[in-house]
Amino acid sequence: MNQGLNNPHEDNVVLEAVDISRTFGAVVALDGVNLKIRRGQVTALLGDNGAGKSTLVNVLSGALRPDTGRIVFRGGDIHLRGPHEARRLGIETVWQGLALSKEFDVASNVYLGRELVHGSWLGPLALLNRRAMAAESAIRIHDLGAQVTAIQGVPIRKLSGGQQQAVAIARAAGFATQVLFMDEPTAALGVRQSERVLDFARRIAARGTGVLIISHSIPMILEVADIVVILRHGRKVGEMPTGEATPERIVALMLGVSAGDS
Repeated sequence: MNQGLNNPHEDNVVLEAVDISRTFGAVVALDGVNLKIRRGQVTALLGDNGAGKSTLVNVLSGALRPDTGRIVFRGGDIHLRGPHEARRLGIETVWQGLALSKEFDVASNVYLGRELVHGSWLGPLALLNRRAMAAESAIRIHDLGAQVTAIQGVPIRKLSGGQQQAVAIARAAGFATQVLFMDEPTAALGVRQSERVLDFARRIAARGTGVLIISHSIPMILEVADIVVILRHGRKVGEMPTGEATPERIVALMLGVSAGDS
């Protein structure tokens, strides 16, 4: 799809879902969903439980393949065979389950699969540059405004849920050059840390990355998002600039009722 190349208004679309559908047996998780993620913007994806939010993110990040529809990246169709291919394109995801290796320390988790080494020309014989990984990991977590007790030498399973969440966010954000998906990124965090995470999302968008956030906290999302997209039963039922969105209107679309009834 090259429409964006001829339409100046669409030049900032970095990733697009076109008529995406996905079923699990008799369950229709996504039904012809269209979505555009733009550079420099935060898109909020909202919906009740089972609306298809996480399924859509899984499709766009390569974790699931759509039954029908297309994924367009920077104006061209792509076929993702796994999250590793999405990561090579600069598309990163903070998964709801965090996807951390609990026996590894913070630095090892941040650089998992992308380890820094001494003498890369040695190939598999190269030694890990643990000092550099620890230093860079500490910077990323500090930029997030989080407090993590130990960067090296302590299995991440010994850290609090909030600290583990911060590590997962810092890892994804550090490599997200094109798109950052955040699936319930504040679920394990307190109010203050949640605000820092959302502020961090704005800063990531400001550097030109497209950010999509799934969240159940409508008031908090309205403070950070530029665009609000609402799903219900696998279909997109609403999309609007945040300035036109109200909690009442969003809930009404999520539930399929009029704003006065919600």
